[in-house]
Amino acid sequence: MSTPSYYTPVERHLTSGEEIRVPMASRPQLRYPAGGTNLEEQRTRWERKRVRTAKELIETEQRYFEQLELVAVYFIEILTAKGTLRPEERGAIFCTFKSIHSINRTLLNDLEEGNLGQGFERFCPQLHLYTTYTDNMEHALKVLQGQIKKNKQFARFKKLQESRAEFHGLKLEDLLPLPLQRIHQYKHLLRDLTENTHPDHPEFQQLKSAVRVISEASQHIQDQARRRENHLQVLRVQKLLKGRRSKVLAAGRQYIREGWLTTVPSKGEEIKHRMFFLFSDLLLMTKPCHPLHPVHSDRLVWQRAYPLAEGRVEKVFGHTRSQGGLISLTFPEEKLLVMSNDQEDINNWYRCLSAAIGRLQSRATVTQRRDNLARRPLRPAQNSTQTNTDSPVPKAGSKRYLSDQPREEPSASGHTENDCTEPKQIKLMPHPALRPDDSGPSAEQAGSSCTIL
Repeated sequence: MSTPSYYTPVERHLTSGEEIRVPMASRPQLRYPAGGTNLEEQRTRWERKRVRTAKELIETEQRYFEQLELVAVYFIEILTAKGTLRPEERGAIFCTFKSIHSINRTLLNDLEEGNLGQGFERFCPQLHLYTTYTDNMEHALKVLQGQIKKNKQFARFKKLQESRAEFHGLKLEDLLPLPLQRIHQYKHLLRDLTENTHPDHPEFQQLKSAVRVISEASQHIQDQARRRENHLQVLRVQKLLKGRRSKVLAAGRQYIREGWLTTVPSKGEEIKHRMFFLFSDLLLMTKPCHPLHPVHSDRLVWQRAYPLAEGRVEKVFGHTRSQGGLISLTFPEEKLLVMSNDQEDINNWYRCLSAAIGRLQSRATVTQRRDNLARRPLRPAQNSTQTNTDSPVPKAGSKRYLSDQPREEPSASGHTENDCTEPKQIKLMPHPALRPDDSGPSAEQAGSSCTIL
């Protein structure tokens, strides 16, 4: 039986000549307590794992590319030639799928030639095509379902193409999410490959960089999937509620959990079973509609919404392994007691409520600290004190200066020293203190500056 062609390049790429070379002085025979194997055997196992991971990467990449080829050839190219869909509708459904097909063709060629590090080094800068495709996925599926319902010609074409033997029973809806799934596979395979590659290997830095970039793209895809799942959950709760005024859809609101709990009244009323929905900022209490209602017998009626930002939760009983438990919820306008006969369920409710309230209150504390830091006084206290103690001396000619100076009698000629016509530059400097026995400025002062009476 002949070896497949894609096996040979990997074996050539991982020959014994590329084994980790360590100087003889630094190659002691280390013994591991678990299996008693030496360092050489450990390095041999790493190399076997690396070869096995590289083969798995190539095999899965070949299958992945074949599935990309099905969509690119049997759908995108034929739809473009026939004009069954308008360009904007075709672009909304397939988005960057054609470009992804192209860059993965190049990656597959590099992998089959044994250039793993170089292949992913050229592939990673094109990952924005995958993130764009991920962001458009929800819209693409919505447009696809709309075209299946409205466009009969496209619906017949889609069914005919999916009946081909090459599709193996897969539908277009199964093939479109494949790029998102492949990114997660890249992350795990490259991580295993990097962990079994010696740091001195020429491809180690390339693989390490690829793991970092692809992990970021994988995290983005997971975040998008969680946001979409959360939106679907909130939308489901919205459809369960009766009445147009019952709105739970809000920006940033996250669905946490739901379940039936028993409310314990403060007075001698009967206990009531209510359906509760816990969101990231809200606890919603509802009750079922009347079973004989002609339209909304399967709906729920909005009763009360409790904001969690100012709430407080305490476990009244249920700390031990008893049956059930009781939780006390305190809000600014009301105190609520809820209980359940299932101990695990009530403990889960307590943990979820405590976590949601804690996150909101910690977020409010951080926001308040930022606001306090942003509010700066117009004049700091230190500057105002310095202004009072080190106030500038008034200029000559000001009223304050005049009040501090003794009056002078006019000279015999009838002119005062204020009649000087020569302009003078008055410097801002403290005037000399005058003693009580001084009747006026000295001759030196009179000759150097004008004095205003």
